[in-house]
This record gives sequence, structure tokens and C-alpha cells, in this order.
Amino acid sequence: MIKMAMENWKPKTELGKRVMEGSVASIDMIFSSGKKIKESEIVDRLLPNMQSEVILIGGSPGKGGGIKRTPTRRTARMHRSGRRFRISAMVVIGNGDGYIGVGKAQALEHRDAIEKATHEAKLNVIPVKRGCGSWECACGTSHSIPAEARGKSGSVTVVLKPAPRGLGLAAADEGKKVLQLAGIRDIWSKSYGNTRARINYVLAILSAFKKLNAMKVHAAGEKEQEEENESETGKNGTKEAAEAGTKEASEAE
Repeated sequence: MIKMAMENWKPKTELGKRVMEGSVASIDMIFSSGKKIKESEIVDRLLPNMQSEVILIGGSPGKGGGIKRTPTRRTARMHRSGRRFRISAMVVIGNGDGYIGVGKAQALEHRDAIEKATHEAKLNVIPVKRGCGSWECACGTSHSIPAEARGKSGSVTVVLKPAPRGLGLAAADEGKKVLQLAGIRDIWSKSYGNTRARINYVLAILSAFKKLNAMKVHAAGEKEQEEENESETGKNGTKEAAEAGTKEASEAE
């Protein structure tokens, strides 16, 4: 289906035309330029191996007073002709190698809501900065995240911490879907607030990823070199101050 859509794709934006021509060969070029993706076919062309997961945001009363989670959520509003229903869906897409997108949409039918949410998720694709920031591991591979990150959405706050290799994903089920699609295999997580609100929970994880992308993470060698340069600068400054003090004392005599 995606292949047929790509064959019939006629780009409408300047960015889409450049992707079709081949002058934009990777999605990293789009992120570095700061341009916004306005056509989902751009993601289909540059990231053809994207997978999707539906977040279970809905629920129906079950036996014994429990709630059975459902992929979509139905809301109603009263009208003079009766109740009018809307279906909401939330979809997460990712290639399992550092790219992820989240979309939420409404429609009159379940299938239409999921398709619209998938389309929105493709327009919201972002890179995910990965690494090995755990002091217990320090293997240098991209199995976790390079530093601690905190994200917030509504009343939900999520803290993501680097974990050693082999630990797995210490997160809730819906959080695991997001982390797996982002290509993260080991992580510690802690959540606060009304975490049963799964929409805010997923958006808080996405917020943590965005803050992680804004961080400037150095490699271990670069950090050591910077510390050496700072120590040398401090020593030189102390030496110059001492020489200046000696010179002033000799002039006073």
C-alpha cells in the first residue's frame, strides 16, 4: 500500500520536490536545516522501514469493575438530534534505530482515526539521541541514552536514566512500545503524577527525548581534554597573577 502511494506521489512542497529529485538523500539533512516536514511521503521515502504501534488510550468497563484497555477512545457530546460520537487514537512510529514519531487524531470511525494518527506521527518524526551514559557499563554503544533526561506533559513527569547493557526496559508497557521503536534496549525510568493518563505519559517520554536532543553530550576523551585545558588555563592564570604581584612589589620598593 505504501509502495503504491509512493508511486502516485506528487510532492506539493519545496522539500518534497527536493526529496523526490534526490537532492535530499537523508532525513538528517532535513533536521539539520530546521525545515518542517509537511508531507508524510517524505518519511516513507527516507525511512522506509518504519513500524507502528497503537497506544491503548481507551477503556471499556469489564467484569468486576475493572477496565479493559482498548486502542481507541470514544467520546460523546450531546446534540439536539442525540449523541454524537468521536473516536480518538494515538499511534507511535519508529524504525528501531534512533527515529520516532507520535501522532494523535480523531475521526468518526476506528480505522480512520488510526490512519490519521499514523499520518500525524510521520509529520512529527524526531531523532533520538542514544548512547551509553551508565557508569556501570561505559561500553560506548548506542543501547541506552547518554545522560539523564526529564520530560513533562500535563501532570505526568517522566525521568529517563541510562542503564547498563542487559538490564532491559524498566518502564510501563506503553512506555516500552515507545522506547523499543526508538531503538533503546536498556533504560531506567521513573514516573510521577497521574500516570494512568497514557496520552500524557507517552508525551512526557517524547518531551524527555526532545530535551535529550537539546543537550550537548561530549565523548569521554573530549571531556578529559576539556578538563585538562581548563586546569592548564587555571595554572597559567595563577602563574601570571603571581608574576604581576612580584613585579608590583619590586616597583614599590
